[in-house]
Amino acid sequence: MTKQVHDFEPGIERSGLFWTIPFSPAAIDADPHTGRARMHGDDLDVPDFHDFLNAVSPHPKKKPGRASFDVRWAGGGGRTPVRDETFGFRGVYVGGDATIQFAVMDVGHGNNGRGADVGKVGVVYTSDPDGQKTVSAGVGRERNGVFF
Repeated sequence: MTKQVHDFEPGIERSGLFWTIPFSPAAIDADPHTGRARMHGDDLDVPDFHDFLNAVSPHPKKKPGRASFDVRWAGGGGRTPVRDETFGFRGVYVGGDATIQFAVMDVGHGNNGRGADVGKVGVVYTSDPDGQKTVSAGVGRERNGVFF
């Protein structure tokens, strides 16, 4: 068993909203009819909380971090209608393969924390989409709330 030593995530807002950040609509391209989509982010501020228990503590300690990623949904699968009365949503989703390429790192306090003169760069994690296996993925349109 390994021990978690990095938890890169946006944190928890006072409102209780967690693990989310504002994202530009220009960074997302989706076609719900075909199931193809892409979400791309470069050099986003995502702190490293070390581990989950620290992240959810009242006064978490964190290091500055940066994340870049490119998520792609290939589509081309079957259309699946979903209607969930319990949680109040419905939609039609197109299945297919999905891959993610990402890099995330701790950054030191050099300059403004960006670029070649970053100072200390601690841990760096990366992924490569080659060899990834999709367990489940889909892109579609959903209706919920008063639109259900």
